[in-house]
Amino acid sequence: MSAERVVLLVLDGLGWNQLRERPHLAPTLASMTGGPITSVAPSTTATALTSITTGLAPGEHGLIGYRMDMGGTVMNTLRWADEKGDLRRQFPPGRVQSCPPFLGLAVPVLSKAELEGTGFTEAHLAGVKPMGWRAASSIAVTTAAAFAAGEKFVYAYYDGVDKIAHERGFGEYYDAELVHADALVRSVLDRLPPSTALVVTADHGQVHVGQNTIVPAPEVLAHVHHQSGEGRFRWLHAIRGRTADLGDACARYGDVAWVVTKEQVLDENWFGSRVTAETARRMGDVALVAHAPVSFEDPADGGAFELVCRHGSLTADEMLVPFLAASV
Repeated sequence: MSAERVVLLVLDGLGWNQLRERPHLAPTLASMTGGPITSVAPSTTATALTSITTGLAPGEHGLIGYRMDMGGTVMNTLRWADEKGDLRRQFPPGRVQSCPPFLGLAVPVLSKAELEGTGFTEAHLAGVKPMGWRAASSIAVTTAAAFAAGEKFVYAYYDGVDKIAHERGFGEYYDAELVHADALVRSVLDRLPPSTALVVTADHGQVHVGQNTIVPAPEVLAHVHHQSGEGRFRWLHAIRGRTADLGDACARYGDVAWVVTKEQVLDENWFGSRVTAETARRMGDVALVAHAPVSFEDPADGGAFELVCRHGSLTADEMLVPFLAASV
């Protein structure tokens, strides 16, 4: 497939396994050329989107989770805040993640208008040409306008699939959203000029967890200073001198999770073959990485509602994402 122009559309939260199980709901996606590729560890939005835009593994770009230890506080990377508020002044996004997106080119980026100027946007999309949308129907129109103005590459982002899976789980709401996302892809294709390729991918898939939440046992928490990461890739930061005791205590979760030390994560290149010293400092001492449909609770990690579907771990449902293409 050759093309003079390319649009890369990221459908947040659309896993390959979930798509493959519902081809009748997404005929446009099902007709495209391609297959599954692997996301990054952890399979979470902040980490994977930054790898997509920078082309780097998490160990290099440094955004290694939904909640990240910054030394003195744990920062929610999507909100760029902790429980006390905004952290952009204390941790300037361009310093925390200094690798330029898209090789430093000023690429047109179509994302929600309200995300422009946020800390995470500044961290993974610095220097781009923001072309924010307020309704998803605008994505196809704005993409076509960008190409008409002479652009050769457009990056577009849509988050509906992820939001519905988190809030509603799999079922009729998820199916309806997949139909809507497929129609979005069709609308983009229908407006593309000749010799243009559309590439569709995602940052991660989903696992239905529901209320299967594990509160770490008191015998574990006795060795924990604080936690970071997310429910399916939970970093435990040990009280000084208790790392070995923490690892031993966590062995009880071996039937539902991979229990790994920071050293194992580094030795096995989970975050890539190159991990900066700053990235390594953001890791905990022991990680609980769920392989069963469960989540590990951190009281400091809350939100407006309980998440039904989750992601972050290394299972195929979370790690496999589509990489599909079509041209006009």
